[in-house]
Amino acid sequence: MIDIKVVESSSKGNAYLLDDSKTKLLLECGVGWRQIQKAAGFKTSEIAGCLVTHEHGDHIKSLKAVLKAGIDCYMSTGTANAVNVEHHRIKTVQAKKTFKIGSFQIMAFDVQHDVSEPLGFLIMNKEGDRLLFATDTYYIKYKFHRLTHIMIECNYSAAILDANIALGTVPQVMKKRLTRSHFSLENVKEFFKANDLSQVEEIHLLHLSDSNSDEDLFKEEIMKLTGKPVYIA
Repeated sequence: MIDIKVVESSSKGNAYLLDDSKTKLLLECGVGWRQIQKAAGFKTSEIAGCLVTHEHGDHIKSLKAVLKAGIDCYMSTGTANAVNVEHHRIKTVQAKKTFKIGSFQIMAFDVQHDVSEPLGFLIMNKEGDRLLFATDTYYIKYKFHRLTHIMIECNYSAAILDANIALGTVPQVMKKRLTRSHFSLENVKEFFKANDLSQVEEIHLLHLSDSNSDEDLFKEEIMKLTGKPVYIA
């Protein structure tokens, strides 16, 4: 059983803690180091590694502090070059190749975002847990089987965005960027339809927009579609 703790999930910062009772992982480090310490019960020495999807500040804010604390950080070569930090604890990984951190077998996969070489991660253990982590992407071209946990971005609704643009509260230029860099409610629903959800125990919707989302609507729509427990991060 994987325990998921949301440290923060927004355009201001993103970080999550995973624990399968054998290994603790940090997903993203886009909040203050003190905030990560507090969320980890000030036992950061127990964190076996940190997975980084891409180089935007709301995902790597505490990268230097995490490295200084002795935690290996795993990312693509493109992301490592973009963060421009030289450290022996930065470990580069390749899409569709597995690597191990403690009790977890992890496979990175390529996603679509407006950065150098963004990744998503499939995180597995011998107990049969299979967690999908994907954020800051507008499309996932792969299909996954036997997933038990899903942590996926659901940043905005196209209908809400269009309504906000019509009202003048959101500039038109935002639509182009969002549709080419973030997962909409509509696209997330298509992703769920295309994948095997038979063993899914819980779904976490991540990185909701402050102005172009609706927590209650998103939760209701995804629960209705999947029949699974849905949590808003």
